[in-house]
Amino acid sequence: MRRVALVTLVVDDYDEAIRFYTEALGFRLAEDTPRPDGSRWVVVEPGTRASGTGLLLARAEGEDQRARVGEQTGGRVGFFLHTDDFARDHARMTAAGVTFLEEPRHEPYGSVAVFKDPYGNRWDLLQPAG
Repeated sequence: MRRVALVTLVVDDYDEAIRFYTEALGFRLAEDTPRPDGSRWVVVEPGTRASGTGLLLARAEGEDQRARVGEQTGGRVGFFLHTDDFARDHARMTAAGVTFLEEPRHEPYGSVAVFKDPYGNRWDLLQPAG
């Protein structure tokens, strides 16, 4: 079996990112390991181990990386968080302070609403139809 295991997300601060992804989105902290160069290997996952692609939260180093925080996909939705209960997760995330950029929509492919993380990255919260 092959799968994409991790996707790097460049962030300003490890602890702020961990708080957002674990508290507001309900991800679990899978790993937070210090590295010899002073960085950390920080992985958050949307559910139980191996239930989805994890995010490697990488602190921006240097001007080039700092300039790309929140703009890794050029303003497009770049991340898709699937759920089995859109109403539950939308309500929980809204209560946790997540910024939704639109009202929920019900499309032929499912229920969806675009939100952004603290860095400006756009995400779809999506409950697929069917």
